[in-house]
Amino acid sequence: MSDTTAHAKGFSFSALANPTRFLSYSGKILPWLGGLTAALLVVGLYMAFTAPQDYQQGETVRIMYVHVPAAWLSMMGYMVMAVSSLGTLIWRHPLADVSIKAAAPIGAAFTFLALATGSLWGKPMWGTWWVWDARLTSMFVLFLMYLGVIALQRAMDDPVKAARPVAILVLIGTINIPIIKFSVDWWNTLHQPAAVIRMDGPTIHPSLLWPLLVMALGFTALFFFMHMVAMRTEVMRRRVASMRRASAQEKRTVARPVVAS
Repeated sequence: MSDTTAHAKGFSFSALANPTRFLSYSGKILPWLGGLTAALLVVGLYMAFTAPQDYQQGETVRIMYVHVPAAWLSMMGYMVMAVSSLGTLIWRHPLADVSIKAAAPIGAAFTFLALATGSLWGKPMWGTWWVWDARLTSMFVLFLMYLGVIALQRAMDDPVKAARPVAILVLIGTINIPIIKFSVDWWNTLHQPAAVIRMDGPTIHPSLLWPLLVMALGFTALFFFMHMVAMRTEVMRRRVASMRRASAQEKRTVARPVVAS
């Protein structure tokens, strides 16, 4: 390996691990990511409202364009936290616990949105707002896991001390992700099986599938946009807190009385 290659690899790793470089790079990326997010959501919403009705569900099928992407993002958000937890426990990445703290409220919001829109969709389809079937129950457990992570983060004042127990809690909760994914296959539930990601291809008509995919891309871009903004805010908040502690310590040192020898 040449010195140039080694230097490039070292720079790349330090760039990812250094909060100052993260603030610099993310500041350049955010305007482009925000524009992409807005464009995808505008196009996706237009396609969703102009798409034909479903022959069985009628206009209520349009709830799918929010419900399904929100459900996907609720699980993806938790997996972002799980990968960040490995970064905390194994690689001790300085931004890993920042990523977890930033992702938790966003993932909780998407999970709540999935549960709420699912309830609105379920009433005309199933005749009830809620049933304790495997998919809905496991999604509710995911929402509780998000709340548990947020509560544990806020219960400890020092984010450095909170990083390890939070990471362990997140990794324990990952067992629920495959349960959510395969619950409709493992148990007899009211929830319909997967209709987009299937071995034999999607079962949704292209006129409904394309708006759904564009909305899913828009929601995904929105997640990463909000996640990056939240990470930047957390990094700056910690810097301010560190400067305040240093200032308070300096004042205590100056104010300490001098004992005559």
